[in-house]
Parts: sequence; C-alpha cells; structure tokens
Amino acid sequence: MKSQSVSEKSPYAGCAILIAALLVMLFLIGFSISVLFRQANEIAKFTHDMPAVVAVSTLEDREAELNRLAEKLETFRLAVINGESATLELTAEEMNLAIAAYQPFRDLRGMLRIASISREEIRLEISFQLNGKPRLSREGEGGMVTSDPRYLNGTMVAKPGLLNKEVVLQISEIEVPGKTVARGFLGQMSPYRIAERYVGKEGIGGVMSELTSVELADGTVHFVKTAGVKPKDTITNAQVDSASQRLFMFFAVAACLFLLFVAVVIFMGLRLKKRNEGAVLKE
Repeated sequence: MKSQSVSEKSPYAGCAILIAALLVMLFLIGFSISVLFRQANEIAKFTHDMPAVVAVSTLEDREAELNRLAEKLETFRLAVINGESATLELTAEEMNLAIAAYQPFRDLRGMLRIASISREEIRLEISFQLNGKPRLSREGEGGMVTSDPRYLNGTMVAKPGLLNKEVVLQISEIEVPGKTVARGFLGQMSPYRIAERYVGKEGIGGVMSELTSVELADGTVHFVKTAGVKPKDTITNAQVDSASQRLFMFFAVAACLFLLFVAVVIFMGLRLKKRNEGAVLKE
C-alpha cells in the first residue's frame, strides 16, 4: 500500500512533460523573435532612414506622345480581347510615361522608374519602403508594437516573366551604392510581384492574364499574346520556393535539435521515477 501511494503521488513524469511543453513554447517564441531582430539588423545594413528621390516623368507639353501611347495600348487591348495575336512593344520612357499618366499606376510613382532595357535585363531605379526593427509604440501611435520604416534605395536588375498569369520580375541583383544587399534577402524578394495589384478579370488584369510571354529586346519590352496558345509560366515553382525552403529547413533543424533535448529530459525524468519507485519497493 505504501509503494502504491508513493507511485500515485510521484510527480516526475507529469512535471517532465509540462516542463518540456513550456520549454518548447518558450523556445519557439524566443527563436522567432531572435530571427525577426536578426533579419531587421541585416536589412538595416543596406537600407536607409529616408527615401531616395525617384523621378516621375513630366506630362507637360507631351500630348502627342500620350496620344500615341494610348493608341498603342488600346490597339493591343482590343486584339487580346478578340483572341488575336499581338505584340505590345514599350520603351523605357513609354512605361515611365504610362506610370505618370494613368491612375492605375499611381502607387508606382516615386517608387520605381525604368532606367534602361537590354536583351538580358531591365534596370529600375527604386525606393521601396520596408519594415524596420520592431519597437514599442509611442504615444499617439496605433497598436502596442510598431516599427520605423526603412528604405531600399538603389537599382534593381531583373528580368520579366510570367507566373500564374501575372507579370513578375526575377531579380538578379539590387545595387545600393556603398552597400551589399544580402543574397538571402534577394531570394525572399524574388520574384517581385510588381503587377500583383492588377490581378483580376477586369482592365489591366484581364489583358495580363492572356499574355503568353514577356520578352526583352534592345530598348524595349515585348508583351506578347499568341492566338491559340495558353499562357504558360516562365518562372518555375522551384525558383519561387527555393528561398522559403531554405528558411523552413533551418527552422526544422533547429526544432528537431531542441525536441531531441526535450526528449532526453523526459527520458531522464522517467528513469528517475522508476528508480525512486524501485527504492520504495525494496523498503
């Protein structure tokens, strides 16, 4: 009866499991916070406190150019709607003019500008706003936690492609004067969904979803619709997921090592329980 009573009251197994659960929870919270701050520190190395000035094309005295651009865009739109083959060729200045003139592109103004186009790449002057290091909110700021913005100012080197009926940019480099952009950051940012806001069945989204390819030439980008050909991704899922897979693998390895440690703690607790029970029985 004495041994049964002691065994029933033995707290080792229950305590070990509770401690293990608490340790796992604390580890995951602490590890996530640590990764978040480390990431913010790395981003701070190649970003700035203030945005750069990205020029917006002037519209003054450019009625003739605007009319030609509007005619070119409408001709392509009608051909796509009618299921015909067509190619829309746009120069860097025509795309910059479209950004300045058309309301759907207003969010891009002051954020990016096409600098040049070649057969291999398109170069864009950028000033992207990013989230900085998390901090407690000050008086007058919403929420408990916020962050001061950081700005990625430089030149993006990329190649356009199609992914899920959407025009995206496969980034090869981001040049920031005097700084080096981490490769891991590029992997997370690429492909950059520059046209995500236009996805849909109406307007720009309807035309974009019918594109069969996006190609580069000397000085122009070609948006191509080939009749009878279904749109096909030019960027693979493997390219999209590569950076995320590396991050998840890092988390998985860290979690496995920690769970192994927890398992050892539980095993030692159970062995100690049995040893104490055996000592009680001998008495």
